[in-house]
Amino acid sequence: MSEQISPEAATDAQPLESRGDNRSQRPSSAAFKAFITSGWAERAAAATGPGAAAPFTAQRRARLSAAFPDARLVVPAGGFKVRSNDTDFRFRPHSAFAHLTGLGTEQEPDAVLVLHPADDGSADEGSAHRAVLYMRPLAGRDTEEFYSDSRYGEFWVGARPTLEDLAALTGITTAHLDTLRDDLAKDVGADGVRLLVVPGADDSVEAVVEEIRATEDAGQDDARLAEALSELRLVKDAHEVEQMRVAVDSTIAGFAKIVRDLPVAVEHPRGERVIEGTFGAHARLEGNTVGYETIAAAGEHATTLHWTQNDGAVRPGDLVLVDAGVEADSLYTADVTRTLPVDGTFTDVQRRVYTAVLDAADAAFAVAVPGARFRDVHAAAMEVIAARLAEWGLLPGTAEESLDPEGQWHRRWMVHGTSHHLGLDVHDCAQARREMYLDALLEPGMVFTIEPGLYFKSDDLAVPEEYRGIGVRIEDDVLVTADGNENLSAALPRRPDDVERWMATILQD
Repeated sequence: MSEQISPEAATDAQPLESRGDNRSQRPSSAAFKAFITSGWAERAAAATGPGAAAPFTAQRRARLSAAFPDARLVVPAGGFKVRSNDTDFRFRPHSAFAHLTGLGTEQEPDAVLVLHPADDGSADEGSAHRAVLYMRPLAGRDTEEFYSDSRYGEFWVGARPTLEDLAALTGITTAHLDTLRDDLAKDVGADGVRLLVVPGADDSVEAVVEEIRATEDAGQDDARLAEALSELRLVKDAHEVEQMRVAVDSTIAGFAKIVRDLPVAVEHPRGERVIEGTFGAHARLEGNTVGYETIAAAGEHATTLHWTQNDGAVRPGDLVLVDAGVEADSLYTADVTRTLPVDGTFTDVQRRVYTAVLDAADAAFAVAVPGARFRDVHAAAMEVIAARLAEWGLLPGTAEESLDPEGQWHRRWMVHGTSHHLGLDVHDCAQARREMYLDALLEPGMVFTIEPGLYFKSDDLAVPEEYRGIGVRIEDDVLVTADGNENLSAALPRRPDDVERWMATILQD
């Protein structure tokens, strides 16, 4: 009989945390190290000059600085998030970090932007702070990191930027990440600098900040910082609006590809996955990725608001609700929904429901103008929804009674809100105060969705059988302008006759 090894002995022999290296067969000889770190050509010169976002991000940092003139503000990019075991999700920087630096795509894991209060003349122009971007720069090819570090090494992840590269791109002073802790601790204390960090962005950076604050007994108001960073994005600047146009235009092109692939979806037992895959491939080719998990909901699945399993069949005669958005390389995302007749033609009852939703959306657009309150957009859509449901005899009272706060019967078939802000996050500005969001006056530069819907589940006995299993949502992205609004996604047909003609044109090509 073989000798038994106790669990304690096995763990003592090789700790669990080191066992991921068991698969590695990398040489460790001096000869190997000398050979792999020599004989490389000079690196090609990196592009110089600031990126297109740089002047805008400087203005954003100045506005943040004005709200916290005496505090040191710590805005981490965040790190990789584990998907399973030792594999990670694709990196995406925290939205506040991207907004203040202009870095998108997969830039720059573990980096930290710090706004240091500066009353010594070193502050950035127009600001009370000096911004410093801390990052792990590209290592030399004569270092072990070059070939052995799977997180930062050039052999593993490609050539990363140098401190000089990132400073030129962002217009922000850069420093090595190793100096971060000492720089954060400088002058922190009960009578000195307050140290604030964006909560939830990077646990390891938060731990360093908490250690410093505990040592120095400093005050804190991290929630206020998160709130301010959200509210900073409520009104988009010119660069942000341009990036929203990029995301929306790419999304519209993706919907055309979905229509072209509908025959393939009909033939596949999981046709919803065909739709999801078509749009996902387009988003990855034309942008960074999708801005959120695509909803491809056919038939009854369209009555589930956030249906992302996308494993159902796509059948002629049904509707398919597609809620999807391309995230541009800058990380700004579109959020568009169209409800399409699978075979290209609405039935009479489908058209009836669709038209009610479209009329609600049009009513919302009519009030989405400067001076109206954000909540007015939803109210306008609900007036139409309630009136139409009353006309169909589905409410236990009048539309007026339903619209009363004590009624709300119409919300059985539309439980979600009509609008949310849109930008770097699909639900942008989510930490903003109520008075800055729901109760806020609309201003030029705000970008949000208008997305009413009606959802009649197949087992809903409160509606006639002809409505059951029909779900419709129409969602567009709206920019408030000085004299009204602009539907950024208007190029994607939304009226039923236009939808049918558009689909026919694509399917006949």
